[in-house]
Order: sequence, then C-alpha cells, then structure tokens
Amino acid sequence: MIDTFQYAGTVKPGTQSPQRKIKQSNTKLILPDYALDGRPKKGSKSPLLPWIIEVKTPEEITKMKASGKLGRYILDLAGRAVAPGVTTDEIDTIVHEAILEAGAYPSPLNYHGFPKSCCTSVNEVICHGIPDDRKLMEGDVVNVDITVYLDGYHGDCSEMFVAGQPDPQAKALLQATYDCWIKACMFVQPGRDYKELGAIMEDHIAPLGFDSVRNFCGHGIGSVFHTTPNILHYRNNEPNGQMATGHTFTIEPMICEGSAKVLNWPDDWTATTVDGKRSAQFEHTLVITPDGVEAMTGKDENSMLQFWEKESQVHKGFWLGTSEAAKKRAETINAAILESS
Repeated sequence: MIDTFQYAGTVKPGTQSPQRKIKQSNTKLILPDYALDGRPKKGSKSPLLPWIIEVKTPEEITKMKASGKLGRYILDLAGRAVAPGVTTDEIDTIVHEAILEAGAYPSPLNYHGFPKSCCTSVNEVICHGIPDDRKLMEGDVVNVDITVYLDGYHGDCSEMFVAGQPDPQAKALLQATYDCWIKACMFVQPGRDYKELGAIMEDHIAPLGFDSVRNFCGHGIGSVFHTTPNILHYRNNEPNGQMATGHTFTIEPMICEGSAKVLNWPDDWTATTVDGKRSAQFEHTLVITPDGVEAMTGKDENSMLQFWEKESQVHKGFWLGTSEAAKKRAETINAAILESS
C-alpha cells in the first residue's frame, strides 16, 4: 500500500518488528492490569475531579522510589546506545530486556495497545514515537521515554540525547527545554498551586522564541500510570489543585523550535510538529516532601553529564530536588562529576 500521508518533516515511519509478548507463565512478574488485553481498568471507572489528588503513604513512596531508581538506570542504559547508525528498535530491545531482567514490566507495552517497551521521539516527533528500523543520523535529537512497573508502581522519566554532535539551534532548544523544566521542578513545594508551573515554563521559553505543546501534559502517577494532577506546561488558570506532601506526579514539558501545533500520524500514536521543526522534552517523577520536592527518577554517580547540565544558568550538575536530603545527595554526586568533566 502506498503511504500518501503528508508528513511534516524528514522523519518517516520505518518497519516495526512484531509486538513483544510477555509470557503468562512468568509468575514472578507483577503485571499492570492492561498488560494482556491492552485495556487499563484501575482508576478508569470513576475519573477524579482535577483537584482530587491521591496522597501516597510512606510505604507507597518507598516502592515508587524503587521504581524511579530502576527507571533512571534503564534510561541511562538506553541513552548510552544513542548514536548514528543505531535503530530505535535496537534501543527498544535493550530497554525491554533490561527491564524484564530486573524483574519489572515495561509500562508502555500494550498500554492502550502501544506496541513497544519505550517511546523514541526523533527530531520533529513530539512524543509517543514508536521504535522501528529507521537508523539514527548524525545530529538527530532523540527523546527516550522510559516507564517501568515494579512491585505494583510505575516510575516514569525521559531525557534528550543527541546522535553525534548537535547543531547550534539544537543546542539552544535543548538548553531552553532543560532550564524551563528545572525551574518548574524547583518551584514545587507544599501549599503552591499546580497551575503556576505552566507560567514558570512559558515565561522562560517565550522570550527565547520557543513554544510549548498544549495537547499533552504531565500527570499524577503511582499504581496507576496516568491520574491527577494534570500538569500543564503553559500559562493557564485550570483548577488542578494545590501541592501537598505525598503527591507524586511528572513534569514533562514538550518545547518546540517553531509551531507547537500537533500533527498526528495514522498509527494513532506518533505526534509531530506541524511544521517539521524540532521538539524537545525532559521528564521526572517527583514526590512532594514536607521541605520541598525530590526527583524519584534523579540521576546518580553512574549517569551521563549532558552539556545542558554543565552549561545551565538555572542549576549546574544533576538536579535531585530541593529537600535537604536531595540537596545533600546532589552535592556529593556533583562534586565528583563536575570536577571530572
């Protein structure tokens, strides 16, 4: 069949390998409720009002930190594989096998029918890119989005990687996206309104000539993949509630070089910019603490130090949170990595 769809840019769909299957005989693996039939059930029958947000117990937060730590490890593993000539399907294979080896489930797999174990979004692909046999090219910017389901809880994170060396425009986009994201993360503390996060991000990127996608948002997370609160990455006045200790959620802005309007591919997943210009995204799973916030998917001493972390005017080095515990961990790790870089 001839593909007559009008793609916006240079990225076109490649050939996908068959959808991976999880053996039902793997009784040690805890599966999310959609793993076998693609239909999430938990939390779907009684959608919450946007300001009703679950407060996690200490036991739940402990499990989520374990999921977040594993998610970070897998994301670092995937990022090291990004290079010219590598296919995104090869990255998905690395991700899939490593998650199963760790005794977890790759949350994207069969979520509403998604066919792969991670999302790989290249250049103008904003989000939900499906791994395939397209080889990465020199200068491609790639978002790898990882979520793991471990012991009944999801840990969700994403990061940008560059195949080879970035051009100056790509560097500017990635730096702006990272900085607006970290500014928003640093704002989080009990008692503040979730709607304020969008204004912080928009006020950073707009003077630089970038725009924020409005079709997708950050989200609450826990035993359910996507729930309240909804985190909008642009100025808004939505009643999405107030931050409180024990809330767990993601911040994941999608920032574009040009138009932030979305073109959806016929695969019903891949979303690109309408003008073919590039998009970038970063994501953490966060938990609000009495004294601030912690990134449960934060980096560790084995993670890669990226140029935007070295050159950021917002926060240099790895950002792990604003709580006293997070700041102490970051201080120790950053002292070593910044000195060696």
